[in-house]
Amino acid sequence: MTNLLQVWVHKNMFTGQIPDLSKSVGIFDIQLRENLLTGPVPGSLTNLPSLKNISLSNNKLQGPFPKFPNTVENIAVNGTNNFCNSNGDPCDPQVTTLLEIAGGFGYPVFLSDDWPGNDACQWVFVTCDSQGNVITVNLAKKNLVGTISPAIANLTKLKNLNLNDNNLTGSIPDGLIKLSSLQLIDVSNNNLTGDIPKFSASVKFAYSGNILLGKSSGSGGGGTSGSGGSSGGSSGSSKSGSNGKNSVALIVGIVIGVVVFVAVVCFVSYKYVMNKKYGKFGVMDGNASDAEKGVVKNRAMNGYGGLPSEMQSQSSGDHSDRYFFEDGNVAISIHVLREVTDNFSEANILGRGGFGIVYKGELQDGTQIAVKRMECAAKGTKGLNEFQAEIAVLTKVRHRHLVALLGYCINGNERLLVYEYMPQGTLGQHLFEWRENGYAPLTWKQRVTIALDVARGVEYLHSLAQQSFIHRDLKPNNILLTDEMRAKVADFGLVKNAPEGKYSLETRLAGTFGYLAPEYAATGRVTTKVDVYAFGVVLMEIITGRQALDVTLPDEKSHLVTWFRRVLVNKDNIPKVVDETINCDNEETMAMIFKVAELAGHCTAREPYQRPDMGHAVNVLGPLVEQWKPTTQEDDGNTGIELNMSLPQFLQKWQTDEGTSTMYGDFSYSETQTSIPAKPSGFSATFSSSDGR
Repeated sequence: MTNLLQVWVHKNMFTGQIPDLSKSVGIFDIQLRENLLTGPVPGSLTNLPSLKNISLSNNKLQGPFPKFPNTVENIAVNGTNNFCNSNGDPCDPQVTTLLEIAGGFGYPVFLSDDWPGNDACQWVFVTCDSQGNVITVNLAKKNLVGTISPAIANLTKLKNLNLNDNNLTGSIPDGLIKLSSLQLIDVSNNNLTGDIPKFSASVKFAYSGNILLGKSSGSGGGGTSGSGGSSGGSSGSSKSGSNGKNSVALIVGIVIGVVVFVAVVCFVSYKYVMNKKYGKFGVMDGNASDAEKGVVKNRAMNGYGGLPSEMQSQSSGDHSDRYFFEDGNVAISIHVLREVTDNFSEANILGRGGFGIVYKGELQDGTQIAVKRMECAAKGTKGLNEFQAEIAVLTKVRHRHLVALLGYCINGNERLLVYEYMPQGTLGQHLFEWRENGYAPLTWKQRVTIALDVARGVEYLHSLAQQSFIHRDLKPNNILLTDEMRAKVADFGLVKNAPEGKYSLETRLAGTFGYLAPEYAATGRVTTKVDVYAFGVVLMEIITGRQALDVTLPDEKSHLVTWFRRVLVNKDNIPKVVDETINCDNEETMAMIFKVAELAGHCTAREPYQRPDMGHAVNVLGPLVEQWKPTTQEDDGNTGIELNMSLPQFLQKWQTDEGTSTMYGDFSYSETQTSIPAKPSGFSATFSSSDGR
């Protein structure tokens, strides 16, 4: 659309890449801020000859910082974008390669969030060796669509590539065959086509669940069936099918403002993710003879209800490299666990609990892990039940705010669980022992973000997973933190299946005093509302910096919930009890603290029916976290656009309707407001009642 002059599509939650506007040489004003646009800023945008004003702030853009010529007068590109640098220089070669790989998947938003900066070795889903070379890319079960980029072949030291259980199409690039260090490639349970590459015998290649892979499309002889499970070196044709790419029609936009028309950009054709069944967690064979032989097996359903696939690693006498990735999990022999923890050295201890000791370890590919080893005293019926419960739950639930179980080991009397490593320790350490651990005190923004992460994780356990679970031991020491200070709920040894409906489940009393709901402590009967109570206690700890039980304080202050209820009777008391390390001088922060304090009071109501569900807690905390999203001074109303549309989808719809629209369109302008949802029935109206409810 060569006559296009202005593009105003800001604040619409559009996703995808910035379209090619190179033919619209008259454009002088582009407002794309506050969407969810990803990928690098295209050169066709920075080189527009008439451009005067450009706003790309608060998207999820990646790649080098964009350089605009001096003729551009107003430039805004900061905010939530994830550029690799701030000077416009090229990104690190490995970063460039990984962004090209992400481009094959359409630059998903989650990869922009997880892949910031210019050091690929610091990125999630990526592992490097000691020389800083990328050796593992693990993007299994990420709901990816698109194709496998040939750029993967530029990661010359790559050993492990996990792309299983996604919805990828196209063929497997020929260049992967040339990767001399490659040990494992798992592309099972996708929709790949083309020939099966002929990898060397040393490469473990898993490709089951791709029914068209290896079947000729008509130009050659019949290929090998794609229904096989895995092979050490596939025997199909060595010629790989050409990489399919989504056809991208370009040039689009819309017209908002007084002067112009807004344009049309080509529709990107994606095949959307189907509802898939996730494979079950792999089981490590536990007999001693296999362990001594160095044989570790991991069997998993292929994700579509088909026959199990099996991968096996064997070595004769050498126990140094006996682990592999399958179905998104790691199976590790006892020999490897002893090696990576320096034979469970005291120097590697991360923490101790009722179940046992947690050790830090690092696999040879650089993957950091946390190994929980059951102590002898815990190996009774109770300890073994907790061990089995942890495995049973974490094989059924996967969520970004639940710590991931990577594998486990049963060898003789040894019982070990292997988790993802959480480098910032526990929330308890940051709230109560930050000085001793050399941490900086948590800011209010970090605290409320952590609270929202925990709420989302527990909400998933209660109502969004395929089966509903009750955690029963939610507390700061079971909330682990990433380097970005994002939270994940851990320790599922006490988890119980939640009863149907509003019925309660009678069980042996377990958990931690100070976090036990009154009805649970009195009767031993549990519902999901016991977790809500514990979450309310955690919120009180986040606000005050005090522990749920503190025997060093006078009796009237030692029990946090009882004391905090008295504080809530008079709202003016709340600022006096806020953790002194929180900077709450401004009214906005104090208003948020009031809301979180009110939520904490509701969550710890004495009667279960008066407590909200965790979904309500998410709805209350979500807007508080989002308030930190940078915004411009002007408040542009929305245009009646369907916010869940991608940018290409909307522009295709606009193009279809173009013939019946006037120059200014039929957009309806309206104010949008965000408010905290109404309280569930049974909530007290205020905290002025005598019992503090």
